[in-house]
Amino acid sequence: MCVNDLICNFGTPSFFLDYYATGKLDVTAATAVVSGIAEGCRQAECALIGGETAEMPGMYHSDDYDLAGFAVGIGEKSELDRSNKVEAGDILIALPSSGLHSNGFSLARKVLFEKMGMKFEDEFEGKPLIETLLTPTRIYVKTFKALKDKIQALAHITGGGIVENFPRVLPEGLRAVITESSIRVLPIFELIGQHVERHEMFRAFNMGVGMILVIKEADVADVLASTDGYVIGHLEAGKREAVLV
Repeated sequence: MCVNDLICNFGTPSFFLDYYATGKLDVTAATAVVSGIAEGCRQAECALIGGETAEMPGMYHSDDYDLAGFAVGIGEKSELDRSNKVEAGDILIALPSSGLHSNGFSLARKVLFEKMGMKFEDEFEGKPLIETLLTPTRIYVKTFKALKDKIQALAHITGGGIVENFPRVLPEGLRAVITESSIRVLPIFELIGQHVERHEMFRAFNMGVGMILVIKEADVADVLASTDGYVIGHLEAGKREAVLV
């Protein structure tokens, strides 16, 4: 999530540090966690340069642990503000998410486990439900690096969904028009959506869209050919907002 935020500011991730705190250190669990972080750093092409591990038995219960981290990247000052790069007629390309992407778990738990009475081990899409819920967040750094010269702006779709996240890249006088039917909604969101209003789903979850790229129309074919992205909308004159139609 950290490196995906960095690239939205046209920053290239350089390094990551982690913090792992628990009541009593379980070496097996801690090793698994750090291995996952290291894999994320490999995907983001940045270095894991250090971290901290703390044992605080008065703070944490049983096997509970707390995990935090941050990333640092480098960006050219002239490239940080993307709002002057986008204009009416630009095309919006969605890059698929891998799942919940670390957002909306409170609502997901309430619906799946409290309302629907499901269990971690229940089969969903050919594997245990818990595996779908805990699918690691997709990292888009390599895609960004490969297409940087064709990307006018990009938005990381996190909590708040498309309608709250995408307007961050827009200047006043431009709005994003997104065709809702074009969005390739993942099955897990369809399942949760059986008990949640559609508009609330689009505000709580990414709905299958992890990143949105703003691309000039002339570059769309090249971007589509080199990614698994697909067109979901365009920019036009209007109030600074993202609307689903």
